[in-house]
Amino acid sequence: MREALALINQVLDEALAEQESDFDPDSRWALAWFEQFGFAVAEYGEAEKLSKAKNTSVSGLVEAGIITSKAGKVRLLKPSELPDDWDSATDKRLTNWEMVHHLIRVLEAGGEGAAADLAAKLGAKAETARELCYRLYTLCERKKRAAEALSYNALVQSWPEITRLARESGKPRTQQEGLFEGSEP
Repeated sequence: MREALALINQVLDEALAEQESDFDPDSRWALAWFEQFGFAVAEYGEAEKLSKAKNTSVSGLVEAGIITSKAGKVRLLKPSELPDDWDSATDKRLTNWEMVHHLIRVLEAGGEGAAADLAAKLGAKAETARELCYRLYTLCERKKRAAEALSYNALVQSWPEITRLARESGKPRTQQEGLFEGSEP
């Protein structure tokens, strides 16, 4: 039984690693950093070394709004630390990592309806963000990071409702639907 589970986990890890090619370089860096350090502080040198391997830069990651880098220390920003006024349409360095964590921030603050509004703005990019979220949840489960897994799991579990609401918000209303607006049931 133990060998079968190990084999299943190996195959799952390989499949999820293949998905990483769908992610932008900043998000691949963040995923690798998160796997090692989570949201904890680590040395700038480690961040710089990893940035070279992932074809990005520490200054670019700061510009993307996904890390903080001060006094030789680096760490990923938590969803609660991201700006409330973020707009994906004007973000000059939009990343999958950023989309996932803004979706989490919005879901936790405003529920599925608010997350659906953001998902609708993201359009097709939201699906890649969902893939990354699932990857992060799996990583947290494997690393026994239950507290961090909760947020990713909440987004994954809410995804069907979020996408349904996003589709409905973008669907034009029929003339008949407009006739009954504001009337009592």
